[in-house]
Order: sequence, then structure tokens, then C-alpha cells
Amino acid sequence: MPWKPAEAWTSLTPRAGRRHFRLILQGGRGAERWVELASLLDPQVRLRESWKQLQDKSQWQSGWQPIPSNDSDGV
Repeated sequence: MPWKPAEAWTSLTPRAGRRHFRLILQGGRGAERWVELASLLDPQVRLRESWKQLQDKSQWQSGWQPIPSNDSDGV
């Protein structure tokens, strides 16, 4: 079965000042799988995360999740 990560991701903590990202690239095999994400608000902000880290629900959630209005860091 082909590996197909979600297209949209929300970081539970700000990453480079951003929370909402979209999938740009993916690569690697097995434990070495990775994804490259770009910020929705500033596509110049890019992150490369291991697939294992992206699956950590305490750090990332699949899809674009709402940011609490009392979260001053949420962008």
C-alpha cells in the first residue's frame, strides 16, 4: 500500500511562529520517512519533520484545527 500522509497539519505549539501547515514533499523509507511542510500564512516558512514526530499527537494533529482565542502565540 502506498504511503500517503495527510495534506494539512496543525502544530499544537508554534513552529517558527506558525501553527497551520500543508504538505509540500515527502520521502524516505521505513523509520527514515519524513515530510516537508510549509506554513499556510507564509509559504517561505518550511519545516522538515520525521514521520514519527508528526504522528505524535502531543505535537501535531492532522488537518487544520482551530487555535484557542486566548492563545497569543497562535497564528
